[in-house]
Amino acid sequence: MTRLNSARTILFAGAALAALTAAPAFAQDTPAAAPAADEAAPGDNGEIVVTARRREEKLLDVPTAVTALTSAQLDQAGAVDLTDLQIASPNTTLKDARGTNSTLAAFIRGVGQQDPVPGFEAGIGIYLDDVYLNRPQASVLDIYDVDRIEVLRGPQGTLYGRNTIGGAVKYVTKKLDDVPTATIKGNYGSYNQVDLIVSASTPIGSMFKIGVSGARLTRDGFGENKNLHIDNYNKNVWAARGTLEFETPDSRMSVRITGDYTHDKSNARNGHRLFAGLLTGSPSLPNVYDTNAGLANPKNDVEAGGISMTINAEVADWITLRSISAYREDTSYTPIDFDSTPSVDVDVPAYYKNNQTSQEFQALIHSDKLNGIIGYYYLGAKATTGFGVLLSTTLAGFNAYTAGDVRTETSSIYGDFTYDVTPQLSLTVGGRYTWDQRKSYVFKASYLGLTPDFGGTPIPVGAPSTDFRGTANFKRFTPRATISFKPSADHMVYASYSEGFKGGGFDPRGSGTSAPNTDGVPGIGYQDIYNYLSFDPETVKSYEIGWKGAAFDRRLTWALDGFYSDYSNVQIPGSVGCVINNVQSFCGITTNAAKAKIKGVELETTATLARGFAGAGSRIYFTGALGYIDAKYKKFIGPTGVDVSAVRVFQNTPDWTLAGTLGGALPVAGGDLSATTTLSYRSLTHQFETASPFLDQPGYTLLDAHLVYSFGHGRYSIGIHGKNLTNEHYKTAGYQYINSTIAGVPILTPAGGYTPTLGKEGVATAFYGNPRQIFGSFSLKF
Repeated sequence: MTRLNSARTILFAGAALAALTAAPAFAQDTPAAAPAADEAAPGDNGEIVVTARRREEKLLDVPTAVTALTSAQLDQAGAVDLTDLQIASPNTTLKDARGTNSTLAAFIRGVGQQDPVPGFEAGIGIYLDDVYLNRPQASVLDIYDVDRIEVLRGPQGTLYGRNTIGGAVKYVTKKLDDVPTATIKGNYGSYNQVDLIVSASTPIGSMFKIGVSGARLTRDGFGENKNLHIDNYNKNVWAARGTLEFETPDSRMSVRITGDYTHDKSNARNGHRLFAGLLTGSPSLPNVYDTNAGLANPKNDVEAGGISMTINAEVADWITLRSISAYREDTSYTPIDFDSTPSVDVDVPAYYKNNQTSQEFQALIHSDKLNGIIGYYYLGAKATTGFGVLLSTTLAGFNAYTAGDVRTETSSIYGDFTYDVTPQLSLTVGGRYTWDQRKSYVFKASYLGLTPDFGGTPIPVGAPSTDFRGTANFKRFTPRATISFKPSADHMVYASYSEGFKGGGFDPRGSGTSAPNTDGVPGIGYQDIYNYLSFDPETVKSYEIGWKGAAFDRRLTWALDGFYSDYSNVQIPGSVGCVINNVQSFCGITTNAAKAKIKGVELETTATLARGFAGAGSRIYFTGALGYIDAKYKKFIGPTGVDVSAVRVFQNTPDWTLAGTLGGALPVAGGDLSATTTLSYRSLTHQFETASPFLDQPGYTLLDAHLVYSFGHGRYSIGIHGKNLTNEHYKTAGYQYINSTIAGVPILTPAGGYTPTLGKEGVATAFYGNPRQIFGSFSLKF
């Protein structure tokens, strides 16, 4: 209730700002309309309008590395959710985080985070209509009613703040039409995929518009849980969005209120065992999408939603005031069966509950020579979790339970300005100062039986190993500077420096009884535990040069960049088997163990190879994206205090990412027929910082193809889409608890077997990307 009151307070404050700015807004002369985001056709990105720098600019005019995809391009590619974007953006990984369809693991240029437990901060910022999503749960956003999606690569600490140390992803929904409109879209295909999206909007009078949309997204499983007799990798999602827009007749002031809700009732995704269970002999199944996982409590269920209000008021020809107010919350229940066998061994019933309230005020300055922004941002968030680790031990029903919450209060002031020294030469300078507070509660105890969170009445086994409350405060200044030069209207070169940081905190799985004595006072005291559980922010300092250009009457466009980054105080979260109260248990170990150097190059290009050869609108085109990254740890202090950087690797960061799309468009029978085929490649990908012969994915290639026919002046379309046409099986994530050398090589027993480090079955389970899918699509717009 307190959070709801906070949300109301923020929304009323925003409304007050609107009231204060309304009067001067009506008094001004009507300005020229701002450029709208172009509905660029597939293969044409030169005129897409983006807001990467918090103001509207053409994509090729932005002196930073940005990939932008419009709704038309996303439709042509058959994109379903955010994870489909990783093909289009170089040096980018966007994937489902192991056990659900809804939790996002994101990495850009070697920086990210795949552990969803509260206490660990994301490295990539996800934004829904400029509202930052504080936690990864429910962040795999389904694509519907979208205007465009932007992927910003490199630290965004000045304009977007903390936890954008690797980059940011901006999901921008469509503005409502000026006339009554209804749209129906649908898909049907492999694995009984049935998607239906219905949207409708209408103006009310001359100043108001209202719109609603709903989505039903379903699919049978790619495999089966042979033990529980349910689908594995299925999809069962309900989603809805509502929008209310207000705009004055002179367009000087606007208010946009949006609310969204998603309910993901899909089954838990469970992994594929890579060898037979060591305790029960549970087999490694022939179908990589099948599992024998036995944990069914709690039932997998994810609910998320929020409300936001954005107010724009042009109080003078040179300044626009903006307020962005939001409240969001989500709840996830999930059964995570690490060993994927019927036995109760490393089974993890878990829940996550998150809510956040945010407020941002901006003043956007625009003139002939000087353009920029001054802003203030506030976020108050609470993230709560509880999970058991059910282990096969000498004590039947043993449960290594962890619970706690993290309260975040962060605020920042920032400014970023571009001054046009000459019509060709521009200088951008910005900075943000952030105050970041983390209050954490960490509780760990051993029980026999499930805790009340999951319907049990447990019996304690010894005293809690952790019952800790701590507060940490961090301050950070993140500057940014860019110089750009336009030798002609079609070319721009730039050089930039930027910084970003990811917040520190306390290890949410740490065991206080494992803390060493660090203060010289006999016994393990509070300060010893504080020092052991806490970790500092990590930082990136990045240098980038780039060239964006167009040639041959814009038939060829490109964006080429090179970057070099110093990555310091790298947070390395991990978990290991440990012994508590003389019983095997489960403990977290998180340190600022590493520093690294990262360098690479990226190229995005579009080329119109032919046009007008079969009438107006006919063309053949190519789009390409190439990324190369050389990421190396220069220091990595292992658990024994020894530098092991020589045998540590970057996770979820393939050296090479490549994608090429060959497409064509023809006028046919009064409509337009568009065909594309995409070939994408990702080189060797490590799942963790230690190489794994079980989980690491060798390089692989995917082939997609799409055919879409639109007619009735674009109001109707039908299409057929094929993804992963060669049915490549490739690993995207996994779990491993096997005794190995410091370099990750399994240490075999005299009999040639493996030795578990947690549980008795031996954990080496993998999750896989989607198999071949073929589906038809249609859209109707009235």
